[in-house]
Amino acid sequence: MSITITTSNVNGIRAAKRKGIETWAAQHTPNVWCMQEVRAPQTEIDPIFDEFAFEYATAGAIDAQDGLDRTNEVCRIKGRAGVALLTDLKVDDRRYGLPGLAEDVDSGRWIENDITTPAGNPLTVVCVYVHAGNTDDPVKMEQKYRFLDTMLKRMGELRDEAANGGRQAVLCGDFNIAHTPADIKNAKANEKHAGFLPEERAYVDRWLDEYGFMDVTRRLAGEIQGPYTWWSQRGRAFDNNVGWRIDYQFATPALAQSAIDFTIDKAPSYDTRWSDHAPLTITYDY
Repeated sequence: MSITITTSNVNGIRAAKRKGIETWAAQHTPNVWCMQEVRAPQTEIDPIFDEFAFEYATAGAIDAQDGLDRTNEVCRIKGRAGVALLTDLKVDDRRYGLPGLAEDVDSGRWIENDITTPAGNPLTVVCVYVHAGNTDDPVKMEQKYRFLDTMLKRMGELRDEAANGGRQAVLCGDFNIAHTPADIKNAKANEKHAGFLPEERAYVDRWLDEYGFMDVTRRLAGEIQGPYTWWSQRGRAFDNNVGWRIDYQFATPALAQSAIDFTIDKAPSYDTRWSDHAPLTITYDY
């Protein structure tokens, strides 16, 4: 019995709403939808999520009375970050924030849902938005590395729980790191830019090699160039497919090995995009 999990950086939920994100929701209705950079107050998020629930119900994906379960955290700095997790599956527990970080700049970047799949399997889904960083701003790079360091402890806990017969786990989100030259169009030109620094990429190495998580898209796509999930708004990066792969689903082994398909839903043209990121959806036969 398969489930679909989507991660998408919406680049501002209100702007995405104006550009037609609800049409995408009606056409795809993923079982779990992780969003990053929601960047809105709760009073404006709620009616948009109500519309998503309406679209799901109209598409027959949920019963109108049941609605969609919603978990979200607004960043305590106005107009920044913000993450959300919508699901039509049973939610057993929810947690807010990355344990160990309490600064305002780190809020709205990490939420967790413990869910039960239709087949009765327990699963932890984490929605993550890692700091972008900026090599011209040491403070922003320090914030990014602090977040990445703190992630390691929680990832170790999730790994250990899965390895000991507990919940499998998947981390979904915009990690703001292109892992290898296959994940970025112009690798050489970006070696000194945030998002492709050797020090950043080493964290992904650790997640895969030391912590045992699997990059599910790469497992399914194979060793090809891309597929990219983000394109700069500058120049003709989108039209020329000059992109970065920075949106991922990192899963514990049993869940990762159950993945059967993935889609990166790149818009057909620049003017039909509702974000500078494309949604990444993975189907798990779990």
